[in-house]
Amino acid sequence: MKRICDVLLSLFLLSLLSIPMIFCALLVQLTSKGPLLYWSDRVGINNRIFRMPKFRTMIVDTPAVATHLMKDPDVYLTPVGSFLRKFSLDELPQLYSVLKGDISFVGPRPALYNQDDLVALRTQKGIHKIIPGITGWAQVNGRDTLPIPVKVDFDEYYFKNRSFLFDLRIIALTLKKVIRGEGVTH
Repeated sequence: MKRICDVLLSLFLLSLLSIPMIFCALLVQLTSKGPLLYWSDRVGINNRIFRMPKFRTMIVDTPAVATHLMKDPDVYLTPVGSFLRKFSLDELPQLYSVLKGDISFVGPRPALYNQDDLVALRTQKGIHKIIPGITGWAQVNGRDTLPIPVKVDFDEYYFKNRSFLFDLRIIALTLKKVIRGEGVTH
């Protein structure tokens, strides 16, 4: 049931958001050199690595580490990078990953391939057994500002309490946060 909802919603959103996505693509292409999309190696269900697209918000050759681990991530941002990140517009290409089945709309946010501490904690708690999501309980409770153990606690709560109604609540809270631009550090 969840997979059917993911596919239908992603197809609907792709058609609804096609014009804003074209606008974002043009902004990226016109303001910085390099590819339009950044393909990030991420950890999916059962710790399987997959490639997830985002509109590129950082210059080419930026180190492949979580933004919060960079000394000064602002020096790597493209001219439109902070705007795209603030309103999560860089995430729109992930609708492709939902269609492909690599992620869902709601689930633990997929870790970077090199976030060993996050992956280990999630594996220890069994969270790796569910499909990751574009948004999740941790995202609406702090997003980029949460320390990893707290993030995993929120992921574990979702893992143990997931339901269709809980997913709808998380989506509603996500929309509220995105519109306000809350919880993004860079």
